[in-house]
Amino acid sequence: MRVALGSDMAGELPEAIDRWLRAHGHEVVRLGALAPGNDAAWPSVGREAGNCVRSGEAAYAVLCCWTGTGVSIAANKVAGVRAALCADAATAAGAREWNDANVLCMSLRATSIAVAEEMLDAWFAATPTSDPAYRAMIDEVRKS
Repeated sequence: MRVALGSDMAGELPEAIDRWLRAHGHEVVRLGALAPGNDAAWPSVGREAGNCVRSGEAAYAVLCCWTGTGVSIAANKVAGVRAALCADAATAAGAREWNDANVLCMSLRATSIAVAEEMLDAWFAATPTSDPAYRAMIDEVRKS
């Protein structure tokens, strides 16, 4: 599966995420500070990743910025994107299962590599629910 990986800063966490994704068989599209010559500002990173997901260039995206908030806000501006800022594995799994999130966002400041890997494990293991009540809520978000 192709996954867009973006960050407004290079560093240990994005590189660890890249290694995890590749070790689990994913093709990685590097964005922002992770790709030489790209605009590394968090609004651009979020928008570019969102566009990758919307266009089908990537099935999902994983984004980082200092708090994780900026990239999640920017990605959510792209139609069809449901970006979730997560701080633990349970939230990441819930975002996929109950919200059909397609972009996982995390904080460079507050996320350890171990927690990031737990979130990635949970995110990719979870599947969106088929419960009609949750599907109706997701459809309502799509309309807005």
